[in-house]
Amino acid sequence: MQYEGVGIVPANLLLPAAHVAAATWACVACDQYTSQPEYWAEAALQVADAPSCLKLVLPECYLPETEQRVPLIHAEMQKYMTDGTLTQQVTEGFVLVERSTASGQRVGLVCAVDLEQYDFTGVKSLIRPTEETITARLPARLAIRRGAPLESSHIMLLMDDPMQSVLEPLYAKRNQLPMVYDFPLMQGGGHLRGWALTEESEKKEIFEALVMLKMRLGEDPLLFAVGDGNHSLATAKAYWNEIKAGLTPEQQVNHPARFAMVEVENIHDDALQFEPIHRVLTGVNGQALMQDWTLYCHEHGMELSEVTQAGESEQTVNVIYGGSEIIAAVTNPDGPLPVATLQKYLDDFLARHPEAEIDYIHGDDVVRRLAAAPDAIGFLLPPLDKSAFFGAIDTLGILPRKTFSMGHAHEKRYYMECRSIV
Repeated sequence: MQYEGVGIVPANLLLPAAHVAAATWACVACDQYTSQPEYWAEAALQVADAPSCLKLVLPECYLPETEQRVPLIHAEMQKYMTDGTLTQQVTEGFVLVERSTASGQRVGLVCAVDLEQYDFTGVKSLIRPTEETITARLPARLAIRRGAPLESSHIMLLMDDPMQSVLEPLYAKRNQLPMVYDFPLMQGGGHLRGWALTEESEKKEIFEALVMLKMRLGEDPLLFAVGDGNHSLATAKAYWNEIKAGLTPEQQVNHPARFAMVEVENIHDDALQFEPIHRVLTGVNGQALMQDWTLYCHEHGMELSEVTQAGESEQTVNVIYGGSEIIAAVTNPDGPLPVATLQKYLDDFLARHPEAEIDYIHGDDVVRRLAAAPDAIGFLLPPLDKSAFFGAIDTLGILPRKTFSMGHAHEKRYYMECRSIV
């Protein structure tokens, strides 16, 4: 059976063997809790000497240790592939996933995405990024992928399926499918269940539904948008571009590195919640920065003012510094969204103030705590309406980096399945 034209394909998926504790095997996405190293320290304590995906990834709070950690990651991957930790439990198939959190039960499909159908430069490809790719964040990830015998993944793709025609019919008959895991996730991550989909009739049902969905999208269809893991998918694409030049056309067709493992979800899933990603700057004087932003706005045809509530013609951001929280309003903004307007200014400010540092934060309470420091300022952004998400991508193209988050940090995808890429 051929799977041309829909961007995803079945995969050979590796899962931990029965003797491996799933609760310590799975860990949250590496780009979470970047300003909270205590989260990762606690995860390491829980895992201890047990096999775990925690030992296969590089949490971004440890990026300065990339050179020392990458060889250890590669060695651990090789060990798990040869000592019986990982076994191939899904052959040429998919895993139907149910993730239970406080938001409800979210449904997804683990599969492989064809990187030839994806482009992170702004081209109208079948699979598109949703945010600007920060090239400085790719080298550490590339260092891991080069020489890695396998991948795990926190990448999540979204599809705009209001008729709920692809995933929901499969989920309705989940009790007829073989279950491959069912366990609680560590550190408040909720619960994870998965079922194997390997029968030809099941795969045919998936692809026929995707073909029909694609046909409804018209010319230059946007079938999948990257919801989480933009930089991880960009890394996989960059790595594939590196090695495919040395392959024959025949070798390129089915080379494992041509594909990347992802989870696909429907944006119309009620349990899928969009949260804003906030900003915190350190090494700054909050009052001086606000004066600088006011001057910047004036020089760029905008006006910045403090208000008590948002007006229809204004973009607003809550700003926290010096023990106070205010609503800053920008009139005649130069960006289509508050996050775009703010990020343009912050990029300009950071270029002029190399002593300052920025971090991207999930959760209002975390921002308020970090912004309480004397040399810090926090920016609380409004949420992005997910009902307008695909329209915004189609109209605006790539959104500013770190525009939105699919849920809070503990609701992000946990690494679970693995896949050989050599």
